[in-house]
Order: sequence, then structure tokens, then C-alpha cells
Amino acid sequence: MTFSIVARCERTGQCGVAGATAMIAVGKLASHAAPLHGAIATQAELNPYIGYDGLRLLARCLDADEVLRQVLADDPDPEVRQVGVVDGNGRTAAWTGSRTLPWAGHAFGRGFSVQGNRLAGPEVLEAVIESMHGSEHLPLAERLLLAIEAGDALGGDRLGERSSNIFVVDREEYPLWDIRVDDHDHPIRELRRLFHLFGEKLLPEIEKMPKRATAPRK
Repeated sequence: MTFSIVARCERTGQCGVAGATAMIAVGKLASHAAPLHGAIATQAELNPYIGYDGLRLLARCLDADEVLRQVLADDPDPEVRQVGVVDGNGRTAAWTGSRTLPWAGHAFGRGFSVQGNRLAGPEVLEAVIESMHGSEHLPLAERLLLAIEAGDALGGDRLGERSSNIFVVDREEYPLWDIRVDDHDHPIRELRRLFHLFGEKLLPEIEKMPKRATAPRK
């Protein structure tokens, strides 16, 4: 019931996830990312432990394929899951179980994976890939916004979206971007409004926050 993107920016090393779904609060349990290590999206019949366990595996420097293999091996019913993984080197892996809602599938681009179920069709993923490839000069958060908009314009979730999010980490343990639209008639439009508000009012403050290398230790 979701389409999502997991991505790593080759220029900056930032990793992130963006998603949209007909359910509320897509950003709460479906999007996971860790600084320098990678990002995971878990969706369809959601198992949050895929995200939590996957980040621990990424932190051990396992590659995306091995992370995906291990989280699926531990899952009680992988055929109802959908997963996208990008590791800290930009390698990607994805899974679409045989019992996810049609149309369902995943595809890969340069440093990212896009996956979706209950979509209007494969053209949604194709639009996301085209947008991501055409925006490589932009910051990762903006690329994710444009890609979500591109997928939505081609139909997105067949029931229409109610929630959307962008989650990006850089080098610090706290996120650089964390924008969530949890229940809205036009969540993609609202995501863009919040993106500009966040960029204007909050991002400058986040960029001035203490860094781990300079923060006082107890």
C-alpha cells in the first residue's frame, strides 16, 4: 500500500528514505536510516523489525544483498513483505513478496531502489527512477521530494495517498531532514509546503547544532 525510495547521495554520503501511502503515518515505522551506513524501507504488511534489525546489520558493514538476505530469513512471512535497502557504499537490494497487493514490484537506479505495491502500474516506478537520475546535482532531500511527486503524478497508490515523508541522515546521529505528513487529503502537496518551511526555518538551526566530534561528553 506504499511506494518508497531508499537512496544514498554519492556526492555527500547522505542516506535517506521517502515514501507515500494510502494509510496514515508512513514515516513512523516504514522508514529507517543510519548515518554512513545506509537506509531501509519496509512496507506492504509491515514488519518494523526488518528496519531495526537491518540497520544493525548495516552498521556491521554488511552489504545490501546480505542485509536483505538475513532480514528475510528471520521474517515469519516474507511473501507479504516488501523491502528496499541501500548500504553505505550505494549498493542496493530489494524484495517484493509474492502475496503483496498488485501492482507490486521494485526497480533500481544509481545508488537507489524504488519499490511499491497497490500501485497504478510500473510506470510509477519508472517515473521515480527518471526523476532521481535527472536530479543528481541536487541535495538528496530535494531529489526525494521530486521523485515522490513524480510517482504520485503517474498514479501512485491506487487508493490515493494519505501520508508521506522524507527522512535523511548525514554524519550525525540526529537526522538532517525528518518531514512527516501523517494524515492529509493532499499529502504530497503538503510535503512540498513543509519541505520549504523546514528548509527555511529549521534546517539552518540543525546545521548549527553540536557535532559528535565537538559535543561535550559526560
